[in-house]
Amino acid sequence: MMETERLRLRNWTMADVEPFVRHTNTPAVMRWLGGVKTPAELEAIVRDRFIRWQETRGRTFWVVERKADDALLGFCGLKVADDAGSPVEGEHEVGWRLREDAWGQGYAREAATASLDFAFDTLAASRVVALTVDGNRPSWGLMERLGMTRRPELDYDGPAWAEGRVIVYSIGRDEWRA
Repeated sequence: MMETERLRLRNWTMADVEPFVRHTNTPAVMRWLGGVKTPAELEAIVRDRFIRWQETRGRTFWVVERKADDALLGFCGLKVADDAGSPVEGEHEVGWRLREDAWGQGYAREAATASLDFAFDTLAASRVVALTVDGNRPSWGLMERLGMTRRPELDYDGPAWAEGRVIVYSIGRDEWRA
C-alpha cells in the first residue's frame, strides 16, 4: 500500500492477528490504552474495525511491517475520529501503536509521516488530529516532532481506552507543507 525507506504500511489480514497480539498486547504497550486485552478482544478490533475501515473507507490504522525482515511492528495510519460527542468526531485522525522493541528507532515517525502525506496528498484533508492522554509523553512528543500543535480547547473526557482526559493535537495542510 505505502512504502517508506524502511517500512511497508499495508492492509490487514486475519493472519496478522496472532503476531499483533503477541507483540503489542503487553503491559508497556497497552499502558495508556486501557490495559492488556484478551486475544479475542484484539481479534475483534482487527476484524471489525481495522479490516472493515479499509474496506469501507479506504483507510485504516495499517499494519506497519519492517522491510528488512517482514516483521509486524504494530500499526499506524488514518481513521475517522469516532469518539461520539467529542469535539473532533468525524475528523481525520492519525494514530500509531508499535511493539516495545521497535520504540526509539524512528519507525513511528516514519510511518506517521507517510500517513500524514497520504491524508493531505490523497485524501485532501484540511486538518488531521492525533489523540493521546497527558501521561503518554512519548506519544505527544512524537506529535510535536511531526509539527502538530497542542489544542487544549479540544480536549475531552475519554472513552474506555483512555487513562484520563484525552488531549488533542492537530496539524493543517499548510503547516504540514511548511
